[in-house]
Amino acid sequence: MASGKSVIQSEEIDSPLGKILLVLGDAAEVVDTVYPMMRLQEAGYRVILAGPDQRDYWLVQHQRPDGWDITQETPGYLIRADVAFRDVKPQEYAGILISGGRAPEYIRYDQHLLDTVRWLWEAGRAAGSVCHGIEVLAMAGIIRGKRITTVPKCRFDAEVCGATYVDGPVVVDGRLVTARGALDGWRWMREYLRVLQEIQ
Repeated sequence: MASGKSVIQSEEIDSPLGKILLVLGDAAEVVDTVYPMMRLQEAGYRVILAGPDQRDYWLVQHQRPDGWDITQETPGYLIRADVAFRDVKPQEYAGILISGGRAPEYIRYDQHLLDTVRWLWEAGRAAGSVCHGIEVLAMAGIIRGKRITTVPKCRFDAEVCGATYVDGPVVVDGRLVTARGALDGWRWMREYLRVLQEIQ
């Protein structure tokens, strides 16, 4: 477990491809957050981490132990947000990603975040979520009429907001790329990068 200092930060790289906003909060899932951050940087994008405030956030890891019906949550790394939701300038970004874990359950009520999601979507940018991240996109109202995937326990959140749930690892519907969970991260990023290249 990490101590009192953040051990993960995004890289400040110059990128001709643009910037991607990666949304997180306390209890965002480790793999759902760190893998897309590193994969997008590897592909040449600058990743900006956004949270409710510009501070350190605890990531968590989720596993389902043998015999359990629910996931067990244990502490992961500390990660530092580059920018608070209220200070995001959406016009600077080529796309947005919403990490999974328990964070989306809480940050989905942040009006600044919802305004950013809607602005990016209406401006034709790429959007994606993994696991519980669909809760933010649902609250922002951008999944109505869309095919999506997520963890089965978030199916209701998506369907009540007008989406069609698909039981699969990754679903692409236009500029929207959704993934089921952490183990599907490589498929998620492969498709998200393809969508970014198509719309840029």
